[in-house]
Amino acid sequence: MEINVIMSVVRAIHDKIRDAVIRTCEISPGTLSEVAHDGEGDTIYCIDRVSETMLVELFEREIASRDPIVLIAEGLPGGSVVLPPGTPADRAVWRIIADPIDGTRSLMYQKRSAWILTGIARNHGPETTLENIEAAVQTEIPLVKQHLCDTLWAIRGSGAHGERLNRVGRTTSPLVPKPSTATNLAHGFGSVTRFFSGARDILAAIDDEIVLSASNENQDGKAYSFEDQYLSSGGQLYELIMGHDRFQADLRPLLRPILKQRGLPVGLCCHPYDLCTELIAREAGVVITNEDGSGLSAPLNTTADLCWIGYANLHIQLLIEPLLRAALARHRLTS
Repeated sequence: MEINVIMSVVRAIHDKIRDAVIRTCEISPGTLSEVAHDGEGDTIYCIDRVSETMLVELFEREIASRDPIVLIAEGLPGGSVVLPPGTPADRAVWRIIADPIDGTRSLMYQKRSAWILTGIARNHGPETTLENIEAAVQTEIPLVKQHLCDTLWAIRGSGAHGERLNRVGRTTSPLVPKPSTATNLAHGFGSVTRFFSGARDILAAIDDEIVLSASNENQDGKAYSFEDQYLSSGGQLYELIMGHDRFQADLRPLLRPILKQRGLPVGLCCHPYDLCTELIAREAGVVITNEDGSGLSAPLNTTADLCWIGYANLHIQLLIEPLLRAALARHRLTS
């Protein structure tokens, strides 16, 4: 299949998974937060099983029946499966990495939208990385009480595109990705990710140091900028793509030495499947880097721990990146 064809198929698969998860949230909300499996990459909840089962079935029927694939996703034995079953991995045309529900915890308690994420790359074997992703799709799974939901997609070199669905009448309208053009943080949102306990004090200190250094307008009784801890990497990318956030920094893997010193485990970090749609952000004009300032190049698997930083535009990168690096150096978190 050509890449534009496979993109259309993936979008249709996402739509089916989204609708099935919404129905499950409507019918069986009380059981969705139960733990189904405590895996190596992440904890799998009952709500995840709905999307995982459909993911494999639909990708096998709609894509692998025409082009063999290696499907990579959490919840699969060993983190991946070759489809059709029995096909040698080196015969696969595509490596497809997906997160059936990114933002499970918020969705299962009906706090905030989750996302279905898929990145599509030519099969270069186990050495295939995020840099090889040629196309990506992310589809919003809205709250039951929410009637509008969005889909974003991109093919490398062709820009980012979007569509908004009205679930009431099943009508769609174009959605234009538009990152912020602001040159500073004033009156905007930017966040250093600190979802979980263990070293929030360090992450909060880094956040404060960045924002205070970037600001020259701090006044009594005024707020210079704001933060938003969206418990979904796909959701964070969406906020950057749509102009809601000016920067996001997820530095969790750098905390290993501090957590070890405190006798604490590293805990849950961002994985490649969480960032498999970062191509959409870059095609929209968002700057995405790792902690060293270079592009993301992690292998397509379910276990690698990743840092990532997203800047709404080059101006914000030039403002924030030096401050972030200085803060990391002060806290001895540089590699």
